[in-house]
Amino acid sequence: MNRLQLFLPCAAGVEGFLADEVHRLTGLAGDDLLTGRGGVELRAAWREAMFLNLHSRLAQRVLVRLSHTPYRSENDLYEAAGALAWEDWFTTRESFKVEVTAQHSPLKSLNFAALKIKDAVADRFRRHGGARPDVDTQRPDVRLYAHLTGDHATLYIDTSGEPLFKRGWREEKGEAPLKETLAAAMIAASGWNADMPLYDPCCGSGTIAIEAAQVACRIAPGQLRRFGFEKLLPCQPGAWQSMREEARARQRPASAPVFGSDVAFRMVDFATRNAQRAGVAAAVQWRGGDALQRMPPTAEPGVMLVNPPYGERIETAGVAGRSRGGRERAEIAQGGDFFSQLASHWKKNYPGWTAWVLTPDLKLPSRMRLKESRRVPMWNGPIECRLFRFDMVRGSARGPAPQALEGDDAT
Repeated sequence: MNRLQLFLPCAAGVEGFLADEVHRLTGLAGDDLLTGRGGVELRAAWREAMFLNLHSRLAQRVLVRLSHTPYRSENDLYEAAGALAWEDWFTTRESFKVEVTAQHSPLKSLNFAALKIKDAVADRFRRHGGARPDVDTQRPDVRLYAHLTGDHATLYIDTSGEPLFKRGWREEKGEAPLKETLAAAMIAASGWNADMPLYDPCCGSGTIAIEAAQVACRIAPGQLRRFGFEKLLPCQPGAWQSMREEARARQRPASAPVFGSDVAFRMVDFATRNAQRAGVAAAVQWRGGDALQRMPPTAEPGVMLVNPPYGERIETAGVAGRSRGGRERAEIAQGGDFFSQLASHWKKNYPGWTAWVLTPDLKLPSRMRLKESRRVPMWNGPIECRLFRFDMVRGSARGPAPQALEGDDAT
């Protein structure tokens, strides 16, 4: 357990930000930290696996890679799984589940592939102790993953349990809530300094503002939840308890205010209760109000981070989203009215602010009649999005854009 091969998957477009986060948290660099497609790979000790589960805001899971072997059939998967010492990781008292993902695999059934790997694990335990662990597809104690390419199979054991975006504080949410990991990626991409104000004028259940407030308060994202590694044999409860206590000792009051508002007062209530559970009730100020009418929450310019409603969700946005039927409804479905009015409101009332807007609409800048200064590719689940940066100046924001940074789309 002194040196493990870890893989941390993340949303597409977030890989570079995740690598920066892992470097900041662990100090790893060079060949010990590699950025790949869909995540980062690193060589680290068991302590780093626990530490990253507790502190990473961007990773979806922390997986330990156990093998990487060629295969041609399901029998090859059985042999690969059967050769691994699962008894070093968990016992027959723990239930387990196998999940398989694939890219260009020649196998016809991923369910059958998962079944063969499950059989190999069970048979391995039988050979070594006469008993086998149970399978639980709903709430397993241990999760095993296999990823198949055209000719290689990689087997992992999961140390996270529930995906890491489940922080443990969001019990109330609206429709299409933003995952906490993606909200954290927006914050990372914006380069927000926790000493300056941050405002989400379409806050919904509060995800972006709460993530930002936890950053400002130095609250570990995993502080409120349990992890899969706590049921694995390498776990050292004493060391884990000390790690949690060290994380709590680092917490501090926020050094700058965080604000959130939403036109739906029901969502503001949700956000308020979520913030209380997240430990940042004192760090976030919530208001009800229309995004097209709400004035800046502070005299000092800051950063706006917005995952605005779009499509049918525009109807919850504000006065421009209240469709009254006919042609206007079709225009609103395209976001035209709301976004052009929002841009006019920002240009008039938010000079000096920087606005970052996450949207699947690649033509959003032209709809808002603004020139973006940066665009960052970022996926919201299966939806390809862009995180656009708009620098607010009074009147018109058009003008020469800064040079695109590495990893950005061409502008």
